[in-house]
Amino acid sequence: MTDSPPAATSAPRSLAIVGGGPAGLMAAQEALSTGVAVTLYESRPSVGRKFLIAGRGGLNLTHSEPFDRFRHRYREAESRLRPYLEAFDASAVVRWCEGLGIDTFVGTSGRVFPTDFKAAPLLRAWLHELRAAGLQIRVRHRFTGFAGDRGPRFDTPEGPVTVTPGAVILACGGASWPHLGSDGAWVGPLGEAGIPVSPLRPANCGFEVAWSEHFAQRHAGHPVKSVTASASEQDGRVTQATGELMITATGIEGGLVYQLSAPLREAIERDGQAELTLDLTPGRSVEHLTGALNRPRGKKSLARHLEAAAGLGGVKAGLLREVLTANQMEDASLLASTIKALPLSLHATRPIDEAISTAGGVAFSGLDEHLMLKDLPGVFCAGEMLDWEAPTGGYLLTACFATGVAAARGAVEWLSRQPKDAAV
Repeated sequence: MTDSPPAATSAPRSLAIVGGGPAGLMAAQEALSTGVAVTLYESRPSVGRKFLIAGRGGLNLTHSEPFDRFRHRYREAESRLRPYLEAFDASAVVRWCEGLGIDTFVGTSGRVFPTDFKAAPLLRAWLHELRAAGLQIRVRHRFTGFAGDRGPRFDTPEGPVTVTPGAVILACGGASWPHLGSDGAWVGPLGEAGIPVSPLRPANCGFEVAWSEHFAQRHAGHPVKSVTASASEQDGRVTQATGELMITATGIEGGLVYQLSAPLREAIERDGQAELTLDLTPGRSVEHLTGALNRPRGKKSLARHLEAAAGLGGVKAGLLREVLTANQMEDASLLASTIKALPLSLHATRPIDEAISTAGGVAFSGLDEHLMLKDLPGVFCAGEMLDWEAPTGGYLLTACFATGVAAARGAVEWLSRQPKDAAV
């Protein structure tokens, strides 16, 4: 995409969107469908960069689970996000995608993907439709705040630019992908404008564990498959998930960990550490394991006996040795109970720029039901810069799409009520 020359604009029926990610692009599509003139401003040389990165391992668009389960993935923000998710739910995401000529399918886990798993064809089709509808894109425009008339300011290669459209949608992303433009730099300008912003923290992130040097050297990069992980919520409830995690030199990461990252992060923030409990053999009872481990092992080593009796070797056996002494490993009852509830002490999250997404952002208390900033009338917010989080599995994209649609509808309605000569 070529850069476009900066130009100050002022038009009552025009909308400026700041941020070329999924929320910003979806807001543009919704607004363009009503006849509003839309210009999108992106800090990077092209739009949709994080969208493309998200699709490298297969673009997970949304999830097919029932809505009552789906909405609870958003934790404390569920009640605020629910009306937007109801208005643009998983089925709407599928219809939108297929409307661009991209077929979808539901995987065995319930996740929804394009049939070719790729993000690039979808993004190309989407941008083609948006340009055909009249979208103007200005790249290399870095948002720096608001001018006195509440118009957004940008740094550009040609110098500072201020625009004065009829309404503005901020869709600037979080802070977990700084090299792609999601660097959280908008927090300062919004704070200066008096907008309440919760601190940005890592979500869907890895955690640090004080491994022994031997374990880290031997098992870093190894997956721990088919385990159930448990973490306690602040109210005492226990959240569980089953899947796979990855051992790193500094701790753990992976899809199973990401599903529990919110309660684990909150425990670290509250108590200075968190405990993740692993069931290394889901489906086998502690009684069955105790009986198997109590059988005479003859001349077999403990490692061979553990593998024969419990099916545990490699990294799983290594995890047991991280929490039990050599003498404790000889106690069949203790060994069995640890296999079923192995405690891992997590002492920190990995840095925010390693996370898949972020928690925190513009507080809902500062927004009306249309996602308009109460202290900046005519300025709306959407996407990951809002104060919500969700696990991976299609929930992140769906909420970005849904809030983009909601902000656009709010902006269009706002514009319809303004005098013809009004601007932000």
